[in-house]
Amino acid sequence: SRCMLDYVNNWFAYFTFQVARLIEFSGLLHCCYPVQMIFAKLSGQPLESKDAPRTTGQTIFFWFRVLMSTVILAFSFAVTLSALFQEKTTMWEGVPPVVSVILFFAFMAVVGMLEGMQIAFFAVAKMSESERAKSKWAKKTCDCLFEGDGRNLPGFMIGRQMCVTLCFFIVARVTSVKIEEGESNIFGVPEGLQGFFNTGLLGALITTIAASITWQLVASAFPMAFLSTPLTFILLKFCLFLEWTGLCQGAWVVARVHRKLAKFKRDEVYVGSAEERAIRSTESSEFNKDESYHVEAGHMYPGVPVMPPNMKKRQQTVEDIEELERDLRTHQNDVANRLVHLEATKATLMAEKNKNDSV
Repeated sequence: SRCMLDYVNNWFAYFTFQVARLIEFSGLLHCCYPVQMIFAKLSGQPLESKDAPRTTGQTIFFWFRVLMSTVILAFSFAVTLSALFQEKTTMWEGVPPVVSVILFFAFMAVVGMLEGMQIAFFAVAKMSESERAKSKWAKKTCDCLFEGDGRNLPGFMIGRQMCVTLCFFIVARVTSVKIEEGESNIFGVPEGLQGFFNTGLLGALITTIAASITWQLVASAFPMAFLSTPLTFILLKFCLFLEWTGLCQGAWVVARVHRKLAKFKRDEVYVGSAEERAIRSTESSEFNKDESYHVEAGHMYPGVPVMPPNMKKRQQTVEDIEELERDLRTHQNDVANRLVHLEATKATLMAEKNKNDSV
């Protein structure tokens, strides 16, 4: 959460991204897009995209995949709910089917909120303080998220994962189909198809769409609207409480070791804070006047990285400041080495050019 740029700066991240694109292209999860469009319509905020407008063929292909995905999702719900009401799932004995259904949708809603909060938090982390203060509950949530020494955002990630795991402990019971010996199959399907139902893939598809991707798409399009609810603040506090219990405290140790081994640096080292980027966009000429630390092409940060002015209570300990200083010095050395390499390459090219000109 603090070193996102370095974390994705590797071939495995690129491979994962391409696999995700391939899965998205299959259309299996396309029924999420109309939900995002509906929310955009209701909110009066148009969806912004940098993609070129779809051609007629692309539009037909898109809506075909939406229809296919919707049919598959509806069939998955039909199988799962039928198994629930016939008590042919792994839900504990004695729990009425109606209660199972209520728990199913309630816990999926909680998981969906947590998935959306994760996306929204990373979006507002790059916003300025004034942008985050446009809503009372959004400001309250962000103040809690970014207070202290900056541990609440990664702390939420730990608590969120614990909460999701607890919710899925119930959801998995509800969605796992189990046919006892002598019982009839769901909808009277053949044994081969019933065996497919028993794998739990239909339940996984339901939770992926209804309890994850749909919420993430909405949160990615409207992060501030997603944060402007008291439920978001309550869930944030609950997740921080789960992290405070210390049950997953080892995650901090593993993360710190990983960062040291991979030599990750904070995002501020490369791109600065949201306020700094806003200043650069309006006063770029002022940054260009600073010749003490000039970064050539190929580096993301065009000015001297400094402590973000919106930190306030964050990163005010000596240890935090020293850590950021070390990151900045390392980055400065990287820039200096890069400049030396470029200068040597330039000299070689100039020598070859002069030699060719003389011939």
